[in-house]
Amino acid sequence: MAATLKDIAKSVGVSLATVSRVLNYDRTLSVSDSTRKQIFEVAEELNYSKLKHRAAAPAKQLKIAIVQWYSKTKELDDLYYMSIRLGLEKRSDERHFLATRTFQNDLQAIEPDVDAIIAIGKFSESQVAAMAQLTPNLVFVDQDQLCHGYDSVVTDFRFAVRQVIDFYWQRDQRRIGLLYGTEWTTDGQLEVVDPRYNAFKQEMEVRGAFDDRLVFAGDYTNHSGYQQMQTAIAELGDDLPSAFFVTNDPMAAGALKALHENNIDVPGRVSLFSFNDTTIAKYVFPELSSVHVNTELLGSTAVDLVENRLQTGRTTPQLVTIGTALVPRESTQPAPDEK
Repeated sequence: MAATLKDIAKSVGVSLATVSRVLNYDRTLSVSDSTRKQIFEVAEELNYSKLKHRAAAPAKQLKIAIVQWYSKTKELDDLYYMSIRLGLEKRSDERHFLATRTFQNDLQAIEPDVDAIIAIGKFSESQVAAMAQLTPNLVFVDQDQLCHGYDSVVTDFRFAVRQVIDFYWQRDQRRIGLLYGTEWTTDGQLEVVDPRYNAFKQEMEVRGAFDDRLVFAGDYTNHSGYQQMQTAIAELGDDLPSAFFVTNDPMAAGALKALHENNIDVPGRVSLFSFNDTTIAKYVFPELSSVHVNTELLGSTAVDLVENRLQTGRTTPQLVTIGTALVPRESTQPAPDEK
């Protein structure tokens, strides 16, 4: 069962209003970064079920370094990666592994005697090589490194995007706008193209419906979602499409704010479908329809791959693809037969 605002407020020791405003990315609220961090972490942790069993501790405690490519501050702006890390730490705790955190790819902070590294996010070839010098037991979460010989855990983006387009298609919404993100690895050596952009373009082209005038690039932040939707509204005017797909929840929340400010009804005039289904999707108004990514499973699967590799001596790399599920909420129109 999802956590309520009251649960979060009680756990952190703040008011309901403070929790609501933080989860809605209200930057006008005067609250410390540590309080913001605690609210986001509690919101994610309360959505996880409590442990019912704990395995017996192994004779030798394995050491795992968790390398998060985001900084602590940036992690708060995209709860997707925080959720993966929390799932990873939860599984490590279940297995009695000693897991240590490293943010923003700070390899200098990793102890030299680690048994394995689990890297969350996007990494350049030189960054991968640097980690491989510390240990041959590498697992990547949210980046496919199979071709380089490393275990990887990824999301099935292509099928998920097709499902979103099918969702709109069934509602006779054929002009679909896209807000997507671009970013670089922390060393600036590799530009990471949003795989959902490629999947969206290819699927819409097959249907003869891709229109690059309806596509806007941001940087995955709440502010960029706001800016890009403002640009779409200004450039397209009355030609603004009735449906948008936004490739992560912070951008979708920002886009929603821009639509509100321009008195554009959601979902009456414009429907929004987001991606990742992090906590904030349920705490904005209206609640965001979103593609649910099981971030806890992404993290726990990475730990399971480490455990399997260390216990069996396996050297053949594995790629594990985790499926998704559509979660329709208030930000999208119901199907004609659901009205």
